[in-house]
Amino acid sequence: MRWLKDLGGVQVIEEKNRTKADKLYAEIERNLLFKSPIAEEDRSTMNVPFVFAENGDEKEFLDFCAERGLMTLKGHRSVGGFRASIYNAMPEAGVDVLVAAMQEYESQRS
Repeated sequence: MRWLKDLGGVQVIEEKNRTKADKLYAEIERNLLFKSPIAEEDRSTMNVPFVFAENGDEKEFLDFCAERGLMTLKGHRSVGGFRASIYNAMPEAGVDVLVAAMQEYESQRS
């Protein structure tokens, strides 16, 4: 609780989480390779699932991300795709790295 209080409390953390999620969802919507399978009104600020918009090689993208230090993005085994868990302790810089990787991956495949 001290950590939460030191960061400004629940309201500040909620705003930071919304900023991180909005940034990632914006890239998913912008990027031609990916899409969100979740309706906008049902989207989580903690776990952001996304899939290829068209056929894509999930393992290739996961390996591409791993080379950039991005781990545990594999989606649920029954659903597939990808899932970015951006819990409270995840800094916005981590989301920035994922967004940059998604943009780089798109530019290499367009």
